[in-house]
Amino acid sequence: MKVVVIGGGPAGMMAAITSAKQGNDVILLEKMKSCGRKLLITGKGRCNITSSLPMDKFIENIPENGKFLYSVFKNFTNQDIITLLKENNVNVKEERGNRIFPLSDRSLDVLQAFENEMKKNNVKIYTETEVKEIKTKDNAVNKVIYLNKRSGIVEEILTEKVILATGGKSYPLTGSTGDGYNIAKELGHTITKISGSLVPLISKNEDLQLCQAMQGLSLRNISMKIVDEEKNKKIYEDFGELLFTHFGVSGPTILSSSAHILRYKNVEELLKKGKIKLQIDLKPALNEEKLNLRLLRDFDKFKNKQIINSLNELLPKKMIEPVIKKAKIKNEKRINEITKQERENLIRVIKCFEITISGFRPIEEAIITRGGINVKEINPKTMESKLIEGLYFAGEIIDVDAYTGGFNLQIAYSTGYTAGLNSIIFFHLFTL
Repeated sequence: MKVVVIGGGPAGMMAAITSAKQGNDVILLEKMKSCGRKLLITGKGRCNITSSLPMDKFIENIPENGKFLYSVFKNFTNQDIITLLKENNVNVKEERGNRIFPLSDRSLDVLQAFENEMKKNNVKIYTETEVKEIKTKDNAVNKVIYLNKRSGIVEEILTEKVILATGGKSYPLTGSTGDGYNIAKELGHTITKISGSLVPLISKNEDLQLCQAMQGLSLRNISMKIVDEEKNKKIYEDFGELLFTHFGVSGPTILSSSAHILRYKNVEELLKKGKIKLQIDLKPALNEEKLNLRLLRDFDKFKNKQIINSLNELLPKKMIEPVIKKAKIKNEKRINEITKQERENLIRVIKCFEITISGFRPIEEAIITRGGINVKEINPKTMESKLIEGLYFAGEIIDVDAYTGGFNLQIAYSTGYTAGLNSIIFFHLFTL
């Protein structure tokens, strides 16, 4: 008998490695031409492996069913993944926000470490194999039916243990197309509402035009807030990097904010009303008084120039015109003609550059999927289904999702490890 792992992402690879270490004969089925496609693009190709935070702090960064993960985080920690990587000659470094990256800044090195471990533990990998169905007998796993995409032939594997780690629906080009949800549903499992999380934000009308004018501009070391204008209530705040795009805004701070906005009460209605605002402090190190002094110095230096040509030392070039526009100052106005009120407007805009948020980019562009297999139907200590004996779940297919910072990958490792650890096949000896 074999243990079959479906899905070759970090959760599936970890499950396969761990199961094989228990002495099982393990086959990993991956529908793409190679494993770890999504892993390779994480962290902009650098791979934010995990977080250096204590494991009890991880739960605070998992807004959806975080407590469900207590046991798996004890089983396999952030230090455990770092150790595994170091054993495969992948050293790591820590960056801002407790983020752990490979020292090489290459996600490929992380993938190769997993591949080395699978090879070392004799995991058989079948690529270009698309699982169609998991068959059961007496409410227990019996066989896996899959399509060999190279030959076009439908084949089957007899098995008592299956680990379903097919991922979510984000980044479908990497193989995450939601296949696992249908397979689990056919076996009686409940799938909670599926949507994108850690997803870029879109804008409309004039603010969209401003974003498009600044397309490609990345702002670093800015302070940002997401605000419910109707209640004058802060939804989220952060410090870091932000990117203007042809549809609105993206970047680490924006992606993190999306997870909070998605969970905010009556958010869809507020988005329609245009009451969700992004407020960017372009100069967080300067209070209004210091910014005013800085402006006065620049104004004295460029007093005979038009304002459009006088802010290059203060703002990125692409931002100058949008800032001036929001401050309601004409581009051609000379510095020596700027009124005190106009200067105050300029300060206000620099300290609170506001973009109206109208919605989210589609799930295909989300980093992770929100929703999945209902955690009430999974044993949190083993990752085994409560409905089907011998069926286990790991990774993004489960209804858990976290903020940015390496937490989602740690969920993949820890759930994969736990599923693999418990997928032991007991061989029954019969005496004649």
